[in-house]
Amino acid sequence: MKLRPRALPMTAWQLATGTILAFATGAALAAPVAKVHDLAKSEQQAYLDTLRDLVHIESGSKDIEGVTKIAQFAADRLKQLGAETEIIEPKDVYRMDDTPEKTGPVVHATIKGSGKSKIMMIAHLDTVYQKGDLKDQPFRVDGDKAYGLGIADDKQGVAAILHVVQLLKKMDYRQFGTVTVVFNSDEEISSPGARALITQFAEDQDAVFSFEGGGKDGGVRLATSGIGAAYLKVHGKSSHAGARPEGGVNSLYELAHQVLQMKDLSKPDEGLKLNWTLAKVGTVRNMIPPEATAQADARALKVQDFDALEKTMQEKIKNKLLPDSKVELKFEVRRPPLEASEIGRKLAAHAQSIYKDELDMDMSVADKATGGGTDAAFAAVKSRGGVVEGFGLSGFGAHSNNAEYVQIPTIVPRLYLATRMIMDLSEGKLAP
Repeated sequence: MKLRPRALPMTAWQLATGTILAFATGAALAAPVAKVHDLAKSEQQAYLDTLRDLVHIESGSKDIEGVTKIAQFAADRLKQLGAETEIIEPKDVYRMDDTPEKTGPVVHATIKGSGKSKIMMIAHLDTVYQKGDLKDQPFRVDGDKAYGLGIADDKQGVAAILHVVQLLKKMDYRQFGTVTVVFNSDEEISSPGARALITQFAEDQDAVFSFEGGGKDGGVRLATSGIGAAYLKVHGKSSHAGARPEGGVNSLYELAHQVLQMKDLSKPDEGLKLNWTLAKVGTVRNMIPPEATAQADARALKVQDFDALEKTMQEKIKNKLLPDSKVELKFEVRRPPLEASEIGRKLAAHAQSIYKDELDMDMSVADKATGGGTDAAFAAVKSRGGVVEGFGLSGFGAHSNNAEYVQIPTIVPRLYLATRMIMDLSEGKLAP
């Protein structure tokens, strides 16, 4: 990566960037860019140290002890950096099929500046892993990769936000109105406790940057899929499978019939996907099973698509194989879709220009969802500003039994990008 030369004349700089930064003088522009870049480089080892500490705190979504510990770690760091910080125990919990009795805490921090812009950064503290898994995926550095449990999803994002705040503090940069940080600890179970808080905190923001990983190519995203779930339950009647099978109502047969008649409801060209993924039936081999259940994963680009899908499924279950069976269907919208907005596009284009013109690096922008869903969607529900996902490091291996990793060479560019975006928004160089 490289910075543009300080001596570049003003007109040449304008031609090179082609952005709204062009009204600044060449000398005034080059100095803060160089300072930010130098500080970002000096922060790399400290970032890795923070990442190691985060990885070594096991924090599965339902491990309340673990997520409480990591929330306290993050809150303490933010307090040390001068942020007004609170740890919130969610009370408005959205109950879904797998929501635990107690959900983990939310860390909320605010840094007040002298300006007017309101900028929010979000990431999540929890992982999909179980307590004890850390021994198989401890933190380690191998070449240009850092490995560790939950490192890509999403402890790299937590560390990035902490060190962006650190960079702002080191520069004594306070031209923003507020910089808000939100870390939640139930993202991997669809944020039942944090969703209302994320929506609330994001409502009056000019921009929200979500620090999920930037993928292998370091791109950012303006759209994510909505996530839904379908729960199918069949009530039959038990009977001896050998002596009197005709006395029962086989729930397995009915479940198979229902799943098969709903296997082709996906519309891939419209971003609607429905896939049956779990099933449970029977207790012993020689009994006609009295009850059977199945679950399906659903993805959509618009909430209305979920509404239409549920209506279709409710109609389908009326067509039964066994008239004496009883079939029930429950549908959940677990996470709304994030749809690209014009403000989001402006923010992403500005991020692209910073990457290209100041770091000589390419960065893609995806404005169509590919199937994944994140907390960025909750931030966008009422936000008046733009929401951009993928400000985290590049990496690979999330949610896998193989070691997760992040790419160390993306630390400096990502810290630099987020810091520069905050500066330009604060100075009115990109008006949402």
